[in-house]
Amino acid sequence: MVFDYCVIGGGIVGLASAAKILEARPGASLLLVEKEARLAAHQTGHNSGVIHAGIYYQPGSLKATLCRAGAEMTMAFCAAHDIAYKQCGKLIVATSTDELGRMAALYERAVTNGLTLTRLDRAELKRAEPAISGMGALLSPKTGIVDYSQICEKLGEIIRAAGADIQLSTGIDRIMETASAVEIGSGDQSWSARRLIVCGGLQADRLARLAGIDIDFRVVPFRGEYYRLKPEKSGIIKHLIYPVPDPDLPFLGIHLTRMIDGSVTVGPNAVVGLAREKYAKFSVDARDALDTVAFGGFWRLVAGNTKHALHELYGSISKGGYLKECQKYCPSLERDDLLPYPAGIRAQVVTNKGGIVHDFLLKQTNRMLHVCNAPSPAATSALPIGAMIADKIMLPA
Repeated sequence: MVFDYCVIGGGIVGLASAAKILEARPGASLLLVEKEARLAAHQTGHNSGVIHAGIYYQPGSLKATLCRAGAEMTMAFCAAHDIAYKQCGKLIVATSTDELGRMAALYERAVTNGLTLTRLDRAELKRAEPAISGMGALLSPKTGIVDYSQICEKLGEIIRAAGADIQLSTGIDRIMETASAVEIGSGDQSWSARRLIVCGGLQADRLARLAGIDIDFRVVPFRGEYYRLKPEKSGIIKHLIYPVPDPDLPFLGIHLTRMIDGSVTVGPNAVVGLAREKYAKFSVDARDALDTVAFGGFWRLVAGNTKHALHELYGSISKGGYLKECQKYCPSLERDDLLPYPAGIRAQVVTNKGGIVHDFLLKQTNRMLHVCNAPSPAATSALPIGAMIADKIMLPA
């Protein structure tokens, strides 16, 4: 059988792409393959559950455009399918005069991106969040929270009901594009599809090379390590609490995040990982580690960010160092308040020259489309990303 479409990857971007394709082409045959035994096993299932409003992103970028649309579509999807979500809002807190300056620039960027934020002074911040200290803050009222794994479960149900064939525990080891189809294989199994969409996440670079795509980047895994506040402290905040980010880095800093189950997480930091898909601390995968340390772009990245890398490493090794970052804006937190919580791993695309790819990145051939870079806010933006992919890969009527 030749499928009309094949999607590699059962995270939220792959599932949303499949759903949008079948919405646009009812009755089309579609195969989705996922190498794990369940959907949303990696980045989607390990993120912080935030529905981002689109504050941080370069005006005109895909991130800026798709995040704002994605927030609205995500909440509408949840409402339509009885998935719990909450628009609790977010406060971005400045704790120094330098951060006040960066916060003012961030406010202007958010306005350019079409968002309405409220500036709070020290007293207004204290009234809004008594446990939080800062010189000022930006309030984003539309930021929300959700469990993205539940969204993925529902998307899986939707595409199965639309006739999709979902193959789990199926790692792809062959991709070959011909004039009439794309041939893919897993061990002794093989399939053909008229169009292929690859949403490989942490394996995006390897799948692109497997398909013969010429790329000038590598996926470098960054561990995001979290703690959970002890249950007695779950009411310490009403909003999500974020520091003012460094504009030169793709990471937003350690923040306090309300979860949809009522708990509060702390994190994540950002430390280079030596395994792309192993979550225990100090995990090493020989192939992944070699891929990173043998990549010149990684060392160029480190050379330009040595101070920050050492700071993040110290926070990873030292619980006290991690706590100190939180105490900048939440001074009442104590060491015993931080309980263990699973880590996540972010697929950070780094170029051969050592540059970080900030925006979503797609590579397309006649019959394939590869999502090569889909960092945060990809979960928030997944539905409009899926619609964009469906439009780009659509077969003739």
